[in-house]
Amino acid sequence: MAFDASTLPDVSGLTVGIIGGTGDQGRGLAYRLARAGQTILIGSRRPDRAVAAAEEIAALPGIPAGTVIAGAENVEVATRADVVIVAVPWEGHADTIAGLREPLAGKIVVDCVNPLGFDKQGPYALRVEEGSAVQQAAALLPESRLAAAFNHVSAPLLADPGIDRIDLDVLICTEDREVVGVVAALAARIPGMRGIYAGRLRNAHQVEAFTANLIAINKRYRAHSGLRVTDV
Repeated sequence: MAFDASTLPDVSGLTVGIIGGTGDQGRGLAYRLARAGQTILIGSRRPDRAVAAAEEIAALPGIPAGTVIAGAENVEVATRADVVIVAVPWEGHADTIAGLREPLAGKIVVDCVNPLGFDKQGPYALRVEEGSAVQQAAALLPESRLAAAFNHVSAPLLADPGIDRIDLDVLICTEDREVVGVVAALAARIPGMRGIYAGRLRNAHQVEAFTANLIAINKRYRAHSGLRVTDV
């Protein structure tokens, strides 16, 4: 069945929380979704940093008047948001998520963290005991609805106000068919993006690991590469 954006659910009224929203990837996703009019909550361990990041994002061009962008501590963001995107550094992934189990119960949690290492030869995928970052998150959040997505979106592209379209596909790994629709609909709010189902959580390892290849491509060709799935 071909991709058809008209079949996606209406997610315009959802509040999206971003844990790690003060980092490059989190800020970029917050900005792009805010440009679409999405209500955004920026989360951080330090509320002052979250508030400052929210104010900076709100001041960027292209955001519709009246769009709500606020900052707060991670627990408050997890409690208030309908959908939560996890965009924290891999080193703090487990500890951050473990502390949010209760407020994230029953909610859609989108993990875009890539467990990568770097040495003189460049980036490489790290071994994760549970299989992948999102599977680690699923083990720590058994009452939540997990998906891996937005792993391959370039932070500089997201943050650049001069770029109106980001033409790439967001691969979505999850056990939950309804979650696929919600995440794909959020991706589709960013002009040029499509959300494409890429299998269950057990398939997320290679999605996360492929980011190392993209970083190598970007370095070699001085680009901000992404993925586009053909014949869908």
